Amino acid sequence: MSDTLNNTPDPINSAFVPDSQHRGLVGRLPAPWRDYAMLARFDRPIGWWLLFWPCAWGVLLAGGEARIGLIALLLLGSIAMRGAGCVLNDIVDADLDRRVARTAQRPVASGRVSRKAAALWLGLLCLVGLVVLVQLRWQAEVMALASLGLVAAYPYMKRITWWPQAWLGMVFTWGALVGWIEIRGDNIGALLALYAGAITWCIGYDTIYALQDREDDAMIGIRSSALRMGQWVRPGVGLFYAASVAFWALSFWLIRGDWVAFLGLAPVALHLGAQVVTLKPDDGGNALARFRSNRDLGLLMALACWVVGNAGMH
Repeated sequence: MSDTLNNTPDPINSAFVPDSQHRGLVGRLPAPWRDYAMLARFDRPIGWWLLFWPCAWGVLLAGGEARIGLIALLLLGSIAMRGAGCVLNDIVDADLDRRVARTAQRPVASGRVSRKAAALWLGLLCLVGLVVLVQLRWQAEVMALASLGLVAAYPYMKRITWWPQAWLGMVFTWGALVGWIEIRGDNIGALLALYAGAITWCIGYDTIYALQDREDDAMIGIRSSALRMGQWVRPGVGLFYAASVAFWALSFWLIRGDWVAFLGLAPVALHLGAQVVTLKPDDGGNALARFRSNRDLGLLMALACWVVGNAGMH
């Protein structure tokens, strides 16, 4: 009897993927709710932090430090739209997910949630995003809507290019453009430099994330920058991170125009450098920890944007 009990799958824990964070909180939900929470990745908040931080950077660097309500609204929108993007990705990738150990238990791939039910959940999350959207001025609304084509195409990029991380970079950091345009419409050069740095930052951290799946991806034909770089992953990520710091330095210079603007980037550069130095490409746990540490990087960059943006408006 004891052997039978010990071999019985845990219906809660077996539903989680290996990189789930909040198993206890999400695990307390009723089973159907838990599947929808996991479908939107509510068990892994790192995703919405990475989507939100560029939004905050755009607002803060543009001089909108007093717009706390706007920043909170963009956080809500980030949670909803990151969830929507994950649902869309899981609907499109269900067949591929079944063939990868880390993703085989995702709700759609495992069959616990049907594609139709997932599509309805996608619509509800998009509705929350729409509520956030209509709170913005029309210029920022247009900028936000302009990203939809990129978002819709992203799930297919891993099938046609070795650099889906570059496409993700354009999509996942688009909020920098929206946050800035909500505050001001000038100094576009500084905005574009901020956005370019955010894109190369995303390529770097998502390459680190993709290290967890290299063997499975290679076996089933999924392409990624982690596979493309091969043994050069660490220097490759280092180059992308160095490009981010250079782009952000240019952005800060165009806002403030003196060397003091660069001081705020010192903690950012040190954090990114530490990620590269301590990265172990063949250790999935190490790669996941380095990937998650970019939540803290986002905060450091937000503080730098706040200092430079506030000074640049005076």
